[in-house]
Amino acid sequence: MKKLTYFFLSALFISVGAIAQEQEEKTEKKTGHTNVNKFRQLYDEFATPNMFRTGSGAPGPEYYQQQADYKMDLELDDVNAKISGFETITYTNNSPDQLKYLWVQLDQNMRAKDSKSPLIESSGTSSYQRPSSFASSYLKERFDGGFNIEKVVDTNGKPLPHMINQTMMRIELPKPMNTGDKFSFSIQWWYNINNHVADGGRSGYEYFPESDNRIYVISQFYPRMAVYNDVEGWQNSQFWGRDEFALPFGNFEVNITVPADHILDGTGRLMNRKEVFSKKMMKRYEEAKKSYDKPVMIVTQEEAEAAEKTKSTKKKTWKLYAENVRDFGFATSRKLIWDMMAVKLGSKDVMAVSMYPKEANPLWEDWSTRTVASTLVSYSRMTFDYPYHKAISVNAPMGMEYPMICYNFGRPEKDGTIRDRTKYGMIGVIIHEVGHNWFPMIVNSDERQWTWMDEGLNTFMQYIAEQDFGKLHPAALSEGHDNFPSRRGPAKNIVSYMGGDQDYIAPIMSKGLNTYQFGNNAYGKPGTALNILRETVMGPELFDYAFKEYSRRWMFKHPTPEDFFRTMEDASAMDLDWFWRGWFFTTDWVDVGVKEVKKLYVTNLTDKHADEIVKRYGISKEQMPPLVSLVEEGSDEFNEKMKNGTLLDNASVLKEYLMDNFTEEERKNIKSPKYIYNVTFEKPGGLVMPLIAEYTYADGTKERIHYPAEIWRFNDNQVSKSIASEKEIVSIVVDPDLETADVDTSNNSWPKEVKQSKFDQFKSKN
Repeated sequence: MKKLTYFFLSALFISVGAIAQEQEEKTEKKTGHTNVNKFRQLYDEFATPNMFRTGSGAPGPEYYQQQADYKMDLELDDVNAKISGFETITYTNNSPDQLKYLWVQLDQNMRAKDSKSPLIESSGTSSYQRPSSFASSYLKERFDGGFNIEKVVDTNGKPLPHMINQTMMRIELPKPMNTGDKFSFSIQWWYNINNHVADGGRSGYEYFPESDNRIYVISQFYPRMAVYNDVEGWQNSQFWGRDEFALPFGNFEVNITVPADHILDGTGRLMNRKEVFSKKMMKRYEEAKKSYDKPVMIVTQEEAEAAEKTKSTKKKTWKLYAENVRDFGFATSRKLIWDMMAVKLGSKDVMAVSMYPKEANPLWEDWSTRTVASTLVSYSRMTFDYPYHKAISVNAPMGMEYPMICYNFGRPEKDGTIRDRTKYGMIGVIIHEVGHNWFPMIVNSDERQWTWMDEGLNTFMQYIAEQDFGKLHPAALSEGHDNFPSRRGPAKNIVSYMGGDQDYIAPIMSKGLNTYQFGNNAYGKPGTALNILRETVMGPELFDYAFKEYSRRWMFKHPTPEDFFRTMEDASAMDLDWFWRGWFFTTDWVDVGVKEVKKLYVTNLTDKHADEIVKRYGISKEQMPPLVSLVEEGSDEFNEKMKNGTLLDNASVLKEYLMDNFTEEERKNIKSPKYIYNVTFEKPGGLVMPLIAEYTYADGTKERIHYPAEIWRFNDNQVSKSIASEKEIVSIVVDPDLETADVDTSNNSWPKEVKQSKFDQFKSKN
């Protein structure tokens, strides 16, 4: 059946074909080139699928991972701010490889007196410095917080040969480990605990001179097994201070001795609760297990303030046991207030817990545990139900995460004032750090190599959880805020970074240690990319299914970037190689706009045009197919037809044409447009994205069309769309809701939007 569009295409084909023929006659044959099309597959960038990791992104039939189990006896010396431990590690070789030695991470050696970490940072002098900065740079002796390894022995107490290379220790095995072998060895160690407020760090103590007390948040504090896997063998990247950790799963049996008036919580179940809790605390704990709407105080502020004033010389041992976790952390102090509430997740209850000093109140008492509870629900909905029995938020001047426990900043001013920035920052960091239980504590990616795989995915999830929290707790929102004011996630928030100085931007697929603008690179850009992928490219239904599939495939396993990329495509039936390449492997930016709009009129084919076609294609007039002639508004031909009165309106010409070329039955199914346009869109930016165009008509109605990203597959610079409409188009806007992170919106409108300069805006107000 003949259709009207056929004739439009015929006319276009003849004109384009003629131009191509002329160019071919004038130019010589060009040399070939490599495939640089932005829609080519990622075969060169991706590792080849194998029996360990499949092309679908799922673990393969030969996938394996090692196991490291720990038994530790620890003692915290509160007087000297020192921690010592004796640990026994049982390592299981589940790999098909024979192992001659083991690698253990000594992360605290980054703080050793002879650490090379400071030597990799560039530093310069300033003409003006604060006294504290000057003293830190030139007068202060470096704190010695590295490990003191007293012995490394086998189960019989026999010394094991070992060698320390900065933050890594190699242990020589008495005999090689074959597949399925287990080997146990012990390490005795101690180190001086750093003041993480004064000296920085993810672990340490905060000192309160008013009461001469400390809050300890202790993590990466013990010699830990490195990861051995199918991707690179032993994970052998040193810890310089920024890139975090890669760790195997295992079981932890940990006994921690602290002053008797301390309270303590950490990774794992408290095995001797009745020994370390008072009867009053036990009663409150039982109440908290049944409280789903508000937290119950286990230790009140009044009790914590009383404990600050006295220091016990006695000791108490807290016993914790955790199964299938990759790490261990704990917090302890006599200053801490403690509250809990229950959260229903599926068929089980999880305890949401907070520990904080009086300095954090009333902010933390009001919102910390409620934020933990909301986060558990949001992340479980998007991935899998939280598998552990508790999640703890501890107040400390930093943000850091470990299985079941995290450290979060946020306190009122000394006069009690709670600024919006403080409140929203506190809620945001609690959501983020609790969320790390999923990424990377359970979906256990290699943070040392691919920072974005935990920070970026978690930043994306944080945005969703923040919006959930704002809806669940509108009382937490200040006046003027209908939604939680998320710092990262919305596309517009990454524009300044994406359009910044290319000399200081690195691709997301870079080792975190080696990137500029770490926060934007590892958190902001990947988090925003995933939000755009969900909202604009895939749609929530497809994205959420695929994201949940990735999370469940790789829970309690070690995924790589390819596993994520491939699973997202495998579970959605979308080829997203163009998206991964642009957003993750390059530093290209988005810039799409309206280049040109031509208004066209349908006319009868003139004798002049007919003669040109006959001559060009060597056919007679009788052999010519029916053709529609289009003229552009404002062209010479248009003006000539207007002048001599031969230009008819589209509807009249097409009515006559329909009568002559279509049957009555065919005419019933064909609309007769009054307006025809040729719209050219441009893409000055290098990043491929879907083209979102909103058309406004003369009657005030609007139509929004989402052209898939594949519209750019043949021309990376510009594309054209022919539009036949019954209504006149009066304006076109690209990306009207700013959902693609377009760095330059000056070309997004037709007619071009004229914006007042800041000077003109100032003049108009005065």
